[in-house]
Amino acid sequence: MDFIQITIIDIIDILVVAIILYQIYRLTRGTHTPSILMGILIIYLLWVVVRALNMELLSAILGHIIGMGVLALAIVFQPEIRRFLHMLGTSNNNRRVALLSQLFDPKEYQDEHMEVVHPIVKACLDMSHTKTGALIVIQRESDLTTIAETGVLMDAKLTSSLIRNVFFKNSPLHDGAMIVSEGRIKAAKCILPSTAEPGVPDSFGMRHRAALGMAELSDAVVVVVSEETGAISIFHKSEVQYDLNPNEFRTALVQALS
Repeated sequence: MDFIQITIIDIIDILVVAIILYQIYRLTRGTHTPSILMGILIIYLLWVVVRALNMELLSAILGHIIGMGVLALAIVFQPEIRRFLHMLGTSNNNRRVALLSQLFDPKEYQDEHMEVVHPIVKACLDMSHTKTGALIVIQRESDLTTIAETGVLMDAKLTSSLIRNVFFKNSPLHDGAMIVSEGRIKAAKCILPSTAEPGVPDSFGMRHRAALGMAELSDAVVVVVSEETGAISIFHKSEVQYDLNPNEFRTALVQALS
């Protein structure tokens, strides 16, 4: 019996496919795309099983559905394909610099994190005292472009005064979430997916439910200031740290971003 011959080309082929699949996962994480892809995979596996069992009628129906798959994928995943092509055509220098800074100059990397932490902590503490509701999403690896496009794009410098002005109750941008990406305010008045978890405490309002939903679908760090109580909470990886005092809030935010 001959053994399967694996050459260096086969290894390179497997690595390239693995990298492509990982990049597709990173691009679509935080959206409903993985669920759609799973549905497509189930249909394909069902077609393979049906063909193996020689079920001709069902095999022909599924075969026609899969035959239109390329066109259907292009329609369903049009936003993701557009972002993917844009990512290929542009160099993401900020991510490269951040990675090199983290590897070769960890102190500078920590300082860059603190440039995000300081204005957010100061603004949230001020808003907590005045019971001004706020919902801030700090982007990490998950692509939040789709979420940002539901609001008003800003691309503004991250400062505590600007954060307070956005969430001021008479501001036209206060209703919704602020997206912070790469040390800048990317968008405001964004709509977040609300959690479908049945065991959410009754004390959680719409901001807290939206924050939990965002933490469930992405690796973003979400900060909430309660309009009713002024309590500050952090949502990250489906975990909640509720009603934090100033020291706890600063420490928890630094740890989450690290």
